[in-house]
Amino acid sequence: MFARTQIPRLEEAKPQRIRQRSEDIQLALLLTYITFGWMTIEGAASLLLGWASKSLLLEAFGIDSVIELFSAAVLLWRLRIEAGCTATSEHVNFVERRAARLVGYSLYALVIYVVLNSGYGLFVAKRITDTHESVWGILIGVVAKIGMPILAAYKLKVATRLNSRALRADAVESITCGYLSIVLMIGLAATWLLGWWWLDSVAALALIPFLIKEGRAAISGGECCP
Repeated sequence: MFARTQIPRLEEAKPQRIRQRSEDIQLALLLTYITFGWMTIEGAASLLLGWASKSLLLEAFGIDSVIELFSAAVLLWRLRIEAGCTATSEHVNFVERRAARLVGYSLYALVIYVVLNSGYGLFVAKRITDTHESVWGILIGVVAKIGMPILAAYKLKVATRLNSRALRADAVESITCGYLSIVLMIGLAATWLLGWWWLDSVAALALIPFLIKEGRAAISGGECCP
């Protein structure tokens, strides 16, 4: 009697799991589209302001946004493959591994960029930051500091349910962006209010431990908590 009642329940559970996974995939797609739009605006604004004010921090923040755009594009490809039900589990797992590694190597590339440009800023060129551009840069940092942890938290929850390394690595990008926004705000404020042009480069160097840690986690498949 007990065995007979258990069989229908097991049969009902499988469609429910499939339906739940489908809903999680759609939520992950929505979060990825939000990331794509957000990083496009944030990256363009940061790079334009950075080039205009010669601010290494804003330039690095903008390049990090470009890296997140790349990550979102790879993740979008992976999610759409599963959403379309056209790929085998082996192919999905392959895309997962490839996406995580590409994000990790991109973070290492950002480390190299920050080191080279920080050295240039400290020993070659005096950085000049315009007041208006500093204010806009700080505003960009405030928005990222508020929004990125929220977005990352949702990504991590969905990544856990989907057991998705790629989505978890993308969430790491959002977490890193939140850390970057703190350094961005402190560095720009000190440069603007105190005239400490050199702090721009020093503050950018403070990003390196975070970037190396998150890059290693993405490549090795380790988890990161906000």
